[in-house]
Amino acid sequence: MKAIHIENLTKQYRDSVVLSGIDLSVEEGEFFALMGPNGSGKTTLVSIISTVVAATEGTVEIYGRKPEQAKDLIAYVPQENFSSPLLSGRENLSYFAELLGYSGRTAKELVRRTLEKVDLWEEAEKKVAKYSGGMKKRLEVATALFPGTKILILDEPTTGLDPSARRKFFGLIDEIREEKTTVFLITHIGADAELAGRVGMIDAGRIVAQGAPDELKASSGLGDVISVETEIKNRRISDTLSGFSENRKVLETELGYRVYCSNADAATPDIVRSLDEIGCRATQMETIKPTLEDVFFHLTGKAVREVG
Repeated sequence: MKAIHIENLTKQYRDSVVLSGIDLSVEEGEFFALMGPNGSGKTTLVSIISTVVAATEGTVEIYGRKPEQAKDLIAYVPQENFSSPLLSGRENLSYFAELLGYSGRTAKELVRRTLEKVDLWEEAEKKVAKYSGGMKKRLEVATALFPGTKILILDEPTTGLDPSARRKFFGLIDEIREEKTTVFLITHIGADAELAGRVGMIDAGRIVAQGAPDELKASSGLGDVISVETEIKNRRISDTLSGFSENRKVLETELGYRVYCSNADAATPDIVRSLDEIGCRATQMETIKPTLEDVFFHLTGKAVREVG
């Protein structure tokens, strides 16, 4: 059964087309990731799904109904924290329970069970201001887990989380999916999208690819990826490395560059020599498998996330 079905969806603000011809379906219980850079249309798309924004043209169905008729099935957790830092975790969740019409013993039991589900019951009386980033995000997911939620939309949920908090967060998502809840993840982080069952890549308001992570990587035609870490980064280095890369494209990373070629073993000695000729030393070089971020760069010529 299709939890979300979208056909030829368009959103336009005056002369600006934010979404153009989006076709997308997500099955019930599926973990789907929508991956793209900032400004690609991700948030606009889920705002339409969750009835916050109206589409200009096209069809959106939630379990076969219009979004307005099914909005009680959808829970949307935005990127920005929205829990009150002055209240405890229990008080925050009790407030949301009251908004949804729960009261008395029913509300107390629901809050307790939900906080246990997100592993926050022992921290229930602590002020949210004292929660870690991962704890805050789990609390906000908790507000979306009251009975009736069938589609959970998460907007960049791991931004700012350390690796341990990120692992714990996705462990929670696995538990949620065991209850056949559909998870729709918005992300610009390829490693997060890799965990989904299926990924849609969006750029400039258009879906440029869809499929399982391994399928997308296999169909990209990318060969070897050489990760080159350098002490400095500049135009001269990137121009030198681009001479060894397919389509003369190199992807800048936090620590250096990624070079795409058909034979890494043959190219590596020449890369070392060429860098030495321009006075640059590679601090580390290794051949790795293509990632979803490499696939996105290959398809669009753009980095899915900005490098600081």
